[in-house]
Amino acid sequence: MSDPRQVLDAVTGFASTVSDRSDIADVLHELSARVSSTLAITGAGVSLLQDEDARFVAADNEVVARIEHMQDDTQEGPCVEVYRRNDAVAFDDLRVMREQWPRFAPHALAAGVGAVASVPLRHGETTIGAVDLYDAGPRTWSDDELRAAQLLADIAAIYVTNASQLDRERRLNEQLQTALDSRIVIEQAKGVVAAARGIDVDEAFAVLRKHARDHRATLRAVAEAVVHAGLRP
Repeated sequence: MSDPRQVLDAVTGFASTVSDRSDIADVLHELSARVSSTLAITGAGVSLLQDEDARFVAADNEVVARIEHMQDDTQEGPCVEVYRRNDAVAFDDLRVMREQWPRFAPHALAAGVGAVASVPLRHGETTIGAVDLYDAGPRTWSDDELRAAQLLADIAAIYVTNASQLDRERRLNEQLQTALDSRIVIEQAKGVVAAARGIDVDEAFAVLRKHARDHRATLRAVAEAVVHAGLRP
């Protein structure tokens, strides 16, 4: 676990990043990256709740993205538990969850993940999403680690739900759908860049993020240019 100063730096840096962003997909990708680096874990992913199902939106690496896709497909896993309990969850040894998660747990274990946890993204008292934490294990998730992840999640949740009081629900639903749509085109762009450069998809994602930052553009805008306009960053 990072020391308190490192956690404070991560929270401060993320808050500053959020204030400069206008695209929800960028914020949620940055959230997954900040959580992963701050806790020094295998990776982190973000899911949102739509029509009572968990929907994968962002991940900081391809291994986690594949696990999050499986969570989508099976509706089993840590973020689903967060939605059910409306509270953070932590599982130190994923092997003991094989019976409860008969499809998700074997897939995650095969991907090299042995411990999972998740903290909620909240809109008021309602859980609208979750930040999933993955690490090789078994391992014990400390209260400090979960609090650090929750702090970062709370900052992102404020951004996600920062719509006008009069039209809050309509705009929130639009933002959630935009995030899901962005995830699809970003994944397509990762594949295009990976193939063009002969690199893996994690490296391709880093290329896309760098290009977006260097040109003060959103990830979605860069991804759409790659997929639809022939951009090759």
